[in-house]
Formats: sequence, structure tokens, C-alpha cells
Amino acid sequence: MRKRTLFRLATATVATGAAALAYASLVERNMFTLRRFDVPVLPAGTEPLRVLHLSDLHMTPNQVRKQHWVASLAALDPDLVVVTGDNMAHPEAVPGVLRALQPLLDYPGAFVFGSNDYTGPVWKSPFSYFLPDREYTEGLELPYEELRDVFVGAGWADLNNRRTTVKAGGRAIDMAGVDDPHIERDDYGVVAGPISASADLSIALTHSPEPVLLDEMAADGFGLLLAGHTHGGQVCVPGVGALVTNCGLPRSMAKGLHRWPGSDSWLHVSAGLGTHPTAPVRFACRPEASLLTLIPR
Repeated sequence: MRKRTLFRLATATVATGAAALAYASLVERNMFTLRRFDVPVLPAGTEPLRVLHLSDLHMTPNQVRKQHWVASLAALDPDLVVVTGDNMAHPEAVPGVLRALQPLLDYPGAFVFGSNDYTGPVWKSPFSYFLPDREYTEGLELPYEELRDVFVGAGWADLNNRRTTVKAGGRAIDMAGVDDPHIERDDYGVVAGPISASADLSIALTHSPEPVLLDEMAADGFGLLLAGHTHGGQVCVPGVGALVTNCGLPRSMAKGLHRWPGSDSWLHVSAGLGTHPTAPVRFACRPEASLLTLIPR
């Protein structure tokens, strides 16, 4: 009797695990979701401004459902589109990325790259994300310059270690960004400095939300900090949340909108729209885009 009971428990456990894996890989990772947040960063008495934040598409050529869903976001008519990196996951991903983003290129925009815009994915154990000092391994070089040319050609601001003023929604936005800190391509020093007194608002971008960098951006007075990279934890425990962020950010800030500690700045971390191709699962963490409505303080 005891052996039968143990066998039934083991069978039930395996069946539950298999069902969860099937759900995570076949269902939830395709449940694209639009999040909406109000962010009080504008001066009193000014009209709202809508920012569409996209991140971590990790696009491969045949992800048609994702491409169509992202393209449909143009119907939101945003004032500004911001992309915080990791657009590609395949050497032939550029056409798919453009099918997704082409309708949004008609709007003012800005972008930074992530590590997976430069080199393709390689297999890794999912448990390696729990190792803080794991070695980063590069894959095949990806056509990031081709993607950059398209974005810049459409008028989007390249903010990889750059700073500029972007006009959107009738406002002048002081915008700065860094290349990906996750692979040590960031150089905030070349764009650092107090926000422009003549700008209507200020936004700073990074792919990986490293706390030291966010502290510097907040100290310079940037009102809104935008990042991706974390995938929101990708596989979360209901009631607990993310188990890992793959960076120095606390797990409690793995996704969503948060006031950055010790400052007046707001941080929004996108849980992103894709997954690493060798771990195509999401659990309790749907793929997402975010519409941030900036409102008066």
C-alpha cells in the first residue's frame, strides 16, 4: 500500500511538472500583454504624454504571432516609442524585427542595444542565472549595424552612450542612454550631467538596470529611467515573484514601475516580449509591452 501511494505521488508530481512545462512553453510565452502605468513626472498643468516601452523581443525569423502583435501596438498612437534592447536572437532576425516595429517607426523614438543585439544566443543551463559571477559567453555576431541603420534612418535617437533632445508630443525631452552594462559596453561618463533646464522632461535608458548606473542617472535628475533585460524573472513563483534578475537589481523590482530609492526618479523595468531561444518558457510572467502615460506630479 505504501509503495503504491509513493508511486502515485511520484506520477502525479511528474504529470504536474510536465503540464506546467507545456503551459509555460506553449501557452504563456505567447500570451502577449499590454501593461498600462501612470507616471507622475510632468510639471503641473501640462498635458499627458504617452510612451510605449518595448524590450527584449529576442526575435527569430518565424515568430509571426509576436511580430503581428507588436505591429498592432501602433494603434495606441503613442507620442514616443522607446526600445531598450535585445531585439534579436538569430542572424536572420532583422526582417522579423522590422515586420514588428515598422508601423512604430513613424513615431518619434529612441533606443539602446542589449547584449543579444550584438551576438547570438548560446546554450546555457537555466540554473546558471543563479550564479552571480558566471562567465558571459558570446555566440555568432548579429547584424546590429543593419538594425541601427534602420532605426536611425527612421529618425529614432541612438542613445548607446549618447545624449540628445528628442521632440515628441509637442515637448522637448532630454534623453540619455548607455550601451549594455551587462557586457561592460556602458560609458555613462560621456553623457553624464544635470538635466537640461530648457527641457520639458527627462528620460534615461539602459538595457540592464544596474543599481550603480541608475543611482548616477537619478542623481543627474532624470525623472524616468527605462530598462529591460530581467524578463521579469521569466519563471516566477506565484505569490513570491521573480527568483532572479540576472543583474544587481533587487528581485522586488524585476518588472513594473517603482520609485528609485533615495531619489525623485521613477524606474520602469519591462519584463520584455521574448525569451532566450534555449529556454523558451514563461511562467507567472507573461511577455509584455508597456504604455506609460506621463502625467503631472
